[in-house]
Amino acid sequence: MNILVVNAGSSSLKLAIVDPDDQVARGRDLPPPPPGALGETLGAFLAAGPEIGAVGHRVVHGGERFVEPVVLDASSEGVLRELAELAPLHNPPSIAAIEAIERLGVDLPQVACFDTAFHAHLPPRAATYALPEEWRRRFGIRRFGFHGLSHAWASRRAAELLGRPAEGLRLVTAHLGAGASLAAVRSGRSVDTTMGFTPLEGLVMATRSGTIDPGLLLFVLRHSGATLDEVEDALEHRSGLLGLSGVSADLREVLAAADLGQEAAALAYEVFVYRIRTSIAAMAAATSGLDALVYTGGAGTASARLRADVSAGLAFLGIELDEQLNAAGATDRVISARSARVASVVVEAREDLEIAGHVRRLL
Repeated sequence: MNILVVNAGSSSLKLAIVDPDDQVARGRDLPPPPPGALGETLGAFLAAGPEIGAVGHRVVHGGERFVEPVVLDASSEGVLRELAELAPLHNPPSIAAIEAIERLGVDLPQVACFDTAFHAHLPPRAATYALPEEWRRRFGIRRFGFHGLSHAWASRRAAELLGRPAEGLRLVTAHLGAGASLAAVRSGRSVDTTMGFTPLEGLVMATRSGTIDPGLLLFVLRHSGATLDEVEDALEHRSGLLGLSGVSADLREVLAAADLGQEAAALAYEVFVYRIRTSIAAMAAATSGLDALVYTGGAGTASARLRADVSAGLAFLGIELDEQLNAAGATDRVISARSARVASVVVEAREDLEIAGHVRRLL
């Protein structure tokens, strides 16, 4: 059957109808519709065909309640609303899309697929924060990890490209885009990741800070007079590449400014690459060695320069790129040099196919 995949984010609405052969029959990438117009947008997309048999939604945060895809009903939707505060920028648009489909009167099963699910079975040593037990128990605090749909697809696709079974394969998957995270994947399972309780932890991102000293936040709150909302806005929307460069949150614009001699932009790129590189080494420790490094996500797929600069500091792990293969335009390819002990792979991010696969298996 054809499946409508809805990826409703904080800054975009991605729609795709995936056919039984995993081809996208129709797709659109839109800015978020104005308030009240989501149903009209979804209705117009569905009316243009082809006919669908189910709807799959990307939902960023499943908390501790949802560790695998779920067919939505009144009960599960109620739990989703309770979890909204764990990802206030990401979960509410997904919930709005689910409700909009229901209001259209489309009598079809809807399935929620969670970005946290791929990391739901992290070993306790990787999932647990060194915080008071009362906090961990009362608030359900643990490292959840995100971008799981992308990491799951990239790890499985990389195994195909390498011609190796997932069993025993040790990968670091690097989802590098406006949001960025790494996952340590061993035998097809996530054993560690860089994002934590929220998507703020880990790598430097477009506008998010990534990991910082929590004592720094206490200092700012004590001495700046800033409210919690103002601090949250700064960490989510005014940090990362944008905060460092003062130019843009877009990596391409930061690189252009750096090449023109703007020191802040050059430092922003250097910090961005450094955090990725050192975190890859940490993830390789989590997998007890490395067979392949997998680049995915918008920047991870598009920027040969980024891949080259990240890989340049990882020769001690056995990572070495073939310059021509790295510069080639095609996606889904091996780009490592023949002499490299560790393979490097580029995989196009396909959350749409990952979601469609989950929907088919569940139904």
